[in-house]
Amino acid sequence: MREYLLTLCITAAVTYLLTGPVRKFAIVAGAMPEIRARDVHREPTPRLGGIAMFFGLCAGLLVADHLTNLNEVFEKSNEPRALLSGAALIWLIGVLDDKFEIDALIKLGGQMIAAGVMVMQGLTILWLPVPWVGTVALTQWQGTLLTVALVVITINAVNFVDGLDGLAAGMVCIAAAAFFMYTYRIWYSYGIEAAAPATLFAAILMGMCLGFLPHNMHPARIFMGDSGSMLIGLVLAAGAISVTGNVDPDNLFSVSGSERSTVHQMVPVYIPLVMPLTIIAIPAADLILAIVRRTWRGQSPFAADRGHLHHRLLEIGHSHSRAVLIMYFWSALIAFGALAYSVNSASMWIVLGVVFLSAIGLGLLLLPRFTPRAPRWAEAFVPPRYRRRRRSAAVQQQPAASAEPSGADLEPAAARAQETQQAPVTVGATGANGATAIGGRRSSKVRI
Repeated sequence: MREYLLTLCITAAVTYLLTGPVRKFAIVAGAMPEIRARDVHREPTPRLGGIAMFFGLCAGLLVADHLTNLNEVFEKSNEPRALLSGAALIWLIGVLDDKFEIDALIKLGGQMIAAGVMVMQGLTILWLPVPWVGTVALTQWQGTLLTVALVVITINAVNFVDGLDGLAAGMVCIAAAAFFMYTYRIWYSYGIEAAAPATLFAAILMGMCLGFLPHNMHPARIFMGDSGSMLIGLVLAAGAISVTGNVDPDNLFSVSGSERSTVHQMVPVYIPLVMPLTIIAIPAADLILAIVRRTWRGQSPFAADRGHLHHRLLEIGHSHSRAVLIMYFWSALIAFGALAYSVNSASMWIVLGVVFLSAIGLGLLLLPRFTPRAPRWAEAFVPPRYRRRRRSAAVQQQPAASAEPSGADLEPAAARAQETQQAPVTVGATGANGATAIGGRRSSKVRI
């Protein structure tokens, strides 16, 4: 565990330290596109944050290669090299898209090629544990198609949800944390060394997201762009493929004692077809809804719009930060709920806990304009917007004092009213507001 944590910290530190220079490079390179209709930020913000995340990935793999226990992952498996090859390709495509706006079909082809590169180096799905059926072996073509499909679905799910400051990085970090706990349990509790690569990928993915989040939280100073969103989506998919391709269900069967128990433990986050719906259920749901919505309108499934879930949260009245936190909440609820189910699928407390937390989440969705107020004894420790408003005695007496103006003030007030009526408001090229401001300044010069 200590070596995994060290790898996570090194990855986060490298990503964090490189994001600042990358931001300056993005500004110089002109990777600051104009604000589009679907964007929610008000000022042009540089992209290319994926450059720092990619070098954080390289640093994490390099450090893990020199650690005693994690070095065995590189000696016994070719999967870290396969991940690095696919990540480099998808990262390069993302960098070009952040700068030159590549066509969506070209990006889709690049995603499939990156998945194919990983398959050629051994990172592929070999079998599936199916409930009430058992282990189903896949042919080479079936495994390849399923691997490519999983990579493409996960990459686009993460890419579609990257619409608010800190949203994609935070949700993927939550998913990676749940996946890390699951794979580490298989590796440490069951003693299955084949789960070590997936555990390493999850730890590195958490470091990439945690190192980038301080720069990306609202208001964001830099965006990860497609170079970052597609990269973390590929790393997340690679972890699931690694577990499915290497962990033999017979080994879990010998530990758990029955095939039924084994399959139940593997179902929530082990089946690649279900994994995107459990670990990243919110991005996957957003992806499906976007495809259906755009196809129904006769548009391309890759056409951008403002119909994503995070856009709808803003439309019903949630603030930017609160919309992001709500998405975090639902992601954590689904990911860790699936993790708890994989530990003990027979416990009703897990189901009741998920139902209770879901009710809380629905309550938060229905209260978009509710602002909590801290008690008076805690007002010194919270931001001003959470403090109770107090009206001083002077402010309360001010309306009463100004309700009846004195005789000395009547004449200047009447004169000012007469001046205002005599000054006409003309609408010029700049509009009524600009003409009023200019007229006011001119009349003040006449009075002087």
